[in-house]
This record gives sequence, structure tokens and C-alpha cells, in this order.
Amino acid sequence: MQFKKVVRRKKLWIILSSLAGLLLILWAWFMISIRVSPPVIADCSADTLRVSALSPAFSRCGPSWLRENYPGFWTMYLKGKPYERGVMNGKLSKTLIFKQEKAFIDRIRTLIPSDFYLRFLKYFIYWFNRDLDKHISREFKEEIYGISKSADHQFDFIGNGYQRMLNYHSAHDIGHALQEMNLVACTSFGVWGNSSYDSGLIIGRNFDFYVGDEFAVNKIVCFEEPDSGYAFMMVTWGSMIGSVSGMNEKGLTVTINAAKSDLPFTARTPISLLAREILQYAADISEAYAIAGKRKTFVSESLLIGSARDGKAAIIEKSPYKIALLEPKENYILCANHFQSAEFAGDHLNQANIRENASYYRQLRLQQEIIGKAPLSISDAAFILRDRAGLDGRNIGMGNEKAMNQLIAHHSVIFEPARRLVWVSTSPWQLGAYKCFDLNKIFHNFAALNQGVDIEFKVKEIPPDIFLKSPDYEAFCEYKSMRRIIQENIKNKCLLPGERSFISAFIHTNPEYFESYYLVGEYFFRMNKLALARTYFYRGLKCEVPRWQEKMQMIRRIAECNSELKSY
Repeated sequence: MQFKKVVRRKKLWIILSSLAGLLLILWAWFMISIRVSPPVIADCSADTLRVSALSPAFSRCGPSWLRENYPGFWTMYLKGKPYERGVMNGKLSKTLIFKQEKAFIDRIRTLIPSDFYLRFLKYFIYWFNRDLDKHISREFKEEIYGISKSADHQFDFIGNGYQRMLNYHSAHDIGHALQEMNLVACTSFGVWGNSSYDSGLIIGRNFDFYVGDEFAVNKIVCFEEPDSGYAFMMVTWGSMIGSVSGMNEKGLTVTINAAKSDLPFTARTPISLLAREILQYAADISEAYAIAGKRKTFVSESLLIGSARDGKAAIIEKSPYKIALLEPKENYILCANHFQSAEFAGDHLNQANIRENASYYRQLRLQQEIIGKAPLSISDAAFILRDRAGLDGRNIGMGNEKAMNQLIAHHSVIFEPARRLVWVSTSPWQLGAYKCFDLNKIFHNFAALNQGVDIEFKVKEIPPDIFLKSPDYEAFCEYKSMRRIIQENIKNKCLLPGERSFISAFIHTNPEYFESYYLVGEYFFRMNKLALARTYFYRGLKCEVPRWQEKMQMIRRIAECNSELKSY
């Protein structure tokens, strides 16, 4: 009997040991599979370059420089080979890279507070992106690797600097694949011919990629002169070499707008790197389309291409499986967050997106504004990008996704390609002054700066929005502050101090916005004050609700309240 027990224990020990060994082998295989090796650099002499701070707001590193024009608004010039550009970029913007990475990680922690899910997300993304580097050109990998040399080790718990920087370039794609997180809802347009004040091409865009207020504090207007392709400018942030808004020396512009996507199964080329490749190597619409056709992307995206050579704009609509070129019949083109070409007309995801989300409504409002104001001037373009109203000028609440100006923009840009002029908004959002830059002058007159001289085209500057000095702006700032408080109390099921007066004041800050009533309804629902909750949900449904999902959530809550109240 004793002998049988010993045999059973031995068998059990062998089974458990085998399982442990198998798990260890699987874990080792997993860790090897997700490891991404940086490119081998033949010439690492750029590593020895040092930053010279020539003034508190101006620094040089080799032939490159960085200047803080205003608090949070930076201009950068980069020149050289890919790895050199990356190294100089990292050395010059090391502090900005740290701030951007911290803001991004803090935002992720807000969205996903659980440490367990954060660890799961980390390994999921590394597994998902395990082949990411195979879909990125060597040039861009070298540039990213050069920047990663300046990555802060404080964030090594996420991964090494190179792998982190590589993965951050897919953040935009993952953000709009998970659209329920409401990270992206951009708008862009182009006008020319009789729609433009001088018949020349004008492009306008809002980049509404929201990863928290801190993420948009520091923006960089980067002027880059690579050793191959065309010199270009783009609006970016610390560590980002992909382009979301940019124009090259040939007067070709690229802006990107997310469209509805299936959840992807594996990484391909991040859309911002495709846009960057077009920006660096295309001179007209046909060349841009050819480059887009060569790359596989893992989300659906519209790329609005403006071309001085063609004198017009077009949209490249690209999904993981097909591509289309939309060339309008009118002298204007509109782009929100859905596809418009015949090739994508019957796509079920696109149709659902049009029905259920804010994109189509916002595009209709954009069309109203462009037709109503044509022919458009540069100032008219800024006015449209700052528009907070709904269809027919209705007040739909401040911050509504159905408006062009959702008061979340990372940046807003206006291009005049034929003149190589670009206007970039200053904070907050697109409400601050639009600073003007002349690409011809910058690449010819300001490339070799040795002091922090002003490179802006002052006489072309667009003044700040008068909304900034209005009571409504103060009310919206108060709304955002109070919203954080009520969201925290909903999360923790805590009683609001001075409940009645707080809620009255909160509603008063933004009375036409559905979210004001939705959040108060959620608060009362959590506090089990169901009759009050129902009242506020009903009131929220009378507002312009941007998404079908949000409308259905209020309807479900009303049904839950009715069911509970009947049982009393």
C-alpha cells in the first residue's frame, strides 16, 4: 500500500514537473517571439553628437535645431541620414519625449486602471505587433532607433526603448480600431477653383486624436530635410516620426482620417508611417496613390491628399483588403470618418458607421459651411475648423462629436500648397492663433540657424478665436473640471458634496450637451435614485446625441429604472 502511494506521488510529481517545464518552454517561446531587434547601424558616429543650448529656448545638435516659440509650441529642424536624424531628434527633444510618454501612459492607466489588465494589454500588444518591424522600411526603423536612444529608462517596465517607440507608432491605429474608446474623430477638407478665394488649393484639417489634455500640451512643427526624397514639414510630438498632418516642398499635403475597422489580427504598416512615406516620396496624387497601394495597413483610413501640381485634392480610401481613389466632381472635397467611394459604398462596416456614429452628420455640417462661405479665404477655413455648431447652426452643446470643433483637437492645420504656406494652431485646441510658416523660406533661409530667430510669417498669422474671451469658454472649462468630479463619484458610488447645487451648476455650464444629462443620470442611477435618474436620461435623449451606442445606453438605463421602480 505504501509502495503504491509512493508511486502515485512520483507520477504526480512527474506530471506537474512536465507541465511546469512545458509552461516554461511556452513562456520562453512567447518572449522570444515578441522580441523585436533594432536595425544594425553601420555608422554610429551620431551617438557622439552633443546638444548645445545656445539660449534657454534654442538648442542645436549637429546640423539640427529645436526652438520653443511659445510655451508648448516648438519648431524643429532635422537634417541628415535616417539614424542621424533620429539621434539628433532624440537628443534635442529628450524632455518632450519623456513628457509625451508619461502623458500617454497616464491616459492608458486612466482608461484601464487594473494592473492585471495593463499587464495583459502590454503582452497582447507585443504579441500583436511581433511582426511590426517587417512592415516598416529600414529607413524609418533606423530613425526610430536613433530616437529610442534617448528614451527614458523609467518606462522600461513596458519594454526597451526601441520596442516602445516602434509600438507607439501603431497607437493611432489601435485607438481607432477600438472606436468605443472615442480616441479619434477628425475632419478635413479641400477647396479650389470657384470654391477658393483665388482659385488656388486650400486644405484644412482638425486632428482630433484625444489621449488626454496632457498629451496635447507640447506639439512640434517639424521641418525635415532627409538625405533621400523631398524636404517636408509635419505637425508631430516627441518621438513620433509618422505623419498625421504635413506638406512637402513640392506642395503635396497629407492628412489622415480614421474610418470604421474590424479588429485586426496582426500588425502591418502603421497608417502614420504610410502617410510619412507619401509625404517624403510623392509629388502628386498619382504618386501618392501608387505608394499607398504598395503598403498593407491593418486598419481602414482615409488619406486626404492635396497637390499643388494637380491643383486639387483627392482622397485615398484604404482598408486592409482594398484601396480606392475618390476624386470629386465639385471644386471641393470633404472628409470625416467614413468612406465615400463606390468601391466601399456597400461595405457593411462603413454603412453601420454612417448610421451609428457622428461622422456623416459632421460632414453634412462641413458641406453647409463650405457652400455657404464659398469662395473660401484662409480666414474662412479657420472659421470653419473652429465651428462648434451643429446642422443649420444649432447649438448642440460644447464638445459634441458632431461638431467640427469638438474642443479636443491635438492640432489644427491649414495649407496653401501653391504658396508652400502652412498655418498651425496654438493651444488651446484650435482656438489659439494660427502661426504661419513659409516652407520656401525655412528650407532655404532658416536651415542653418545658430540662434533662436523668429521663423514665423507674422503678417499672415490668424488671430485667436474670440470664443476664448467669452463666458461660454469659461463655462466649458468649468464643465470639464466638474465632469471629472462627477465621473469619479460615479465610479466610486460616492455622494456629491452639495449634491443639488453641484448638479444644477454642472448642467448650467453646458445645458445643450447630452453628456451633461447622461452623467447626472448615471450618478443618480448609481446612487439608486431611479426616478431622478430616469428624468435626466429622458432629458439627455432630447439633445443631439452623437453616437447610436450612447443613445442606446440611455434607453437601456431608462428601461432598467422602469423595471426597478415597478417592483417597489
